[in-house]
Amino acid sequence: MPDALSPSHSADTPGAAKPHAKTRLRGALGLVEWLGNALPHPVTLFALMTVTVITLSSISAWFGVSAADPRPANAGDVMTVTNLLTGTELVRWASTVTMNFTSYAPLGTVLVALLGISIAEHSGLLSTALRALVVAAPRRCITMAIVFAAVISNVASDLGYVVVLPLAAMLFATMGRHPLAGLSAAFAGVSGGYGANLLLSTSDPLLGGITQGAAQLLAPEYSVSAVANWYFMAASSLLVTLAATWVTERIIEPRLGTWHPQDGDAQALSPDAHTHRPIAPAERRALWAALGCMLACGVALFSMAWPDSSPLRDAAGEYGSRAPLFGSVVAFIVIFFALPGLLYGVMTGAYRNDRDVIAAMSKTLGSLGQYLVLVFFASQFVALFGRSGLGTILAIKGAGWLSGVADNGPLLFIGLIVLCATVNLMISSGMAQWALMAPIIVPMMMLLGYAPEVVQAAYRIGDSVSNIVTPMLSYFALILAVATRYQRDAGVGTLLALMLPYAIVFTIAWTAFFCLWVFGLELPVGPNAQLRYTAH
Repeated sequence: MPDALSPSHSADTPGAAKPHAKTRLRGALGLVEWLGNALPHPVTLFALMTVTVITLSSISAWFGVSAADPRPANAGDVMTVTNLLTGTELVRWASTVTMNFTSYAPLGTVLVALLGISIAEHSGLLSTALRALVVAAPRRCITMAIVFAAVISNVASDLGYVVVLPLAAMLFATMGRHPLAGLSAAFAGVSGGYGANLLLSTSDPLLGGITQGAAQLLAPEYSVSAVANWYFMAASSLLVTLAATWVTERIIEPRLGTWHPQDGDAQALSPDAHTHRPIAPAERRALWAALGCMLACGVALFSMAWPDSSPLRDAAGEYGSRAPLFGSVVAFIVIFFALPGLLYGVMTGAYRNDRDVIAAMSKTLGSLGQYLVLVFFASQFVALFGRSGLGTILAIKGAGWLSGVADNGPLLFIGLIVLCATVNLMISSGMAQWALMAPIIVPMMMLLGYAPEVVQAAYRIGDSVSNIVTPMLSYFALILAVATRYQRDAGVGTLLALMLPYAIVFTIAWTAFFCLWVFGLELPVGPNAQLRYTAH
């Protein structure tokens, strides 16, 4: 990941490029960018949203806004809005401010993972590997390879956000292409394609468990497997890859135009500095050694995870949602980057002692000041929004409205996908959103004759396509921080304008693909998964 605090070349510096107009999106996307960037700074925006939630909670509580609790254990109960403007709630918030910040999910993941990535970055390993990739890979395949890698990175939870996105931007910059195009392509694959994957991810057993619990409200013996959507989602990964590649190369990149290193603080990644400099023999030897080290780490991990008695398995000896393997992903990221990076740095002379390694880690973490400030305000907003209950009631009301959209058929599922995508703008946690909506939607759709597995597949589409256009996404602040390293004036509007075409194309193409799969070809969405449900 490039260093945000690297000194930039000014126009007065000998040999520096002449001043030029900063990169702007063109056409309608330029208007979206301008309108979005006209919003206050993201920190200010989250602060204003926090005040808005507190105010709305008070007004909603005053008017008695409520919804019936969909959980069977609480049958007959009514869910109401919590008034955050009372003395009790304000004191409660004040006492949890620190915990809200330190427990914000992405914070620890980002900080810890960057410790290992920074060692690989400042040793020169990442830049050398990227230069080698530029020489070896056909240029036309780079975008598709990035998107596909981003899609399958979901198997390792949030690995894509922390690793693939920064590397994609770096790779595009190294090739002389606009780094924001690479960033947006990877973002589309990781987040917009979150529900798609060739392999099973940590979300599969979690979603399956929620769906099964909802289905058992009508059919107590009904079982939903963790592979309930595997066939459809594996095919969807190819669809997402092709769609994101097309949007990147035909819409985003042409409108971004030419990138100039002076637009940001990533001077070291200019094409002249890397692409045209051959890889030295010492660098090549160190690169192969580092790749061998990474391979050895992979073999060691596989050997440790393979035995039935592996400590990486859960108590039942399986790789379920609570298996230690999935909880250790961040630690493995550190190891897989730190050890090869350390070996490369020692062989090339970039690291001569322990002080050099510590300085590399400190330099990268020292560039995250703005991200930490943004996380603080974002974490307070998320905590208060969840406490208010506004998102929960909106989800329940929306699910109830869905039953009146259509009696059955594709239109019903299109309405479901749109509803899930809309709710996802407010509740970015897929598990929390489905836990709230499934008890209403799954039984309702079963009564209309559709199997829970099919309903879950439709939900996963809606949960994915709007991830890339909501600032509520936990990693939105990190993505914005990476973007500003290549374009200093990039803001919320810049990201929204970049990602809006992906969201539109994904929604249309993926929904059409779902209707073709389920209603046209009548293919199962997963092993032993039925399309229709018949009450016994």
